[in-house]
Amino acid sequence: MNEQETFVAIQKNHEGAIINFKTSTGRVLSYRKAIMEIENGAISGAYVWTGENGESYIRTTPGDSPANSLDDLPAFF
Repeated sequence: MNEQETFVAIQKNHEGAIINFKTSTGRVLSYRKAIMEIENGAISGAYVWTGENGESYIRTTPGDSPANSLDDLPAFF
């Protein structure tokens, strides 16, 4: 079985919203692709949460992530 990846860096848009993630293997995933990867079990340390508005959001798993919040991850360009 393949080792699960983790998120190691983020990229934000001009409004401050996370738009891309870099994984521990160096892959760059869009927000939507990252949601699919988490749901498929390829990413550890994060989960998908559905808000009251019906939108899906990525959150870190407490105690299972290198960062307390996705915003704590370093930026990449």
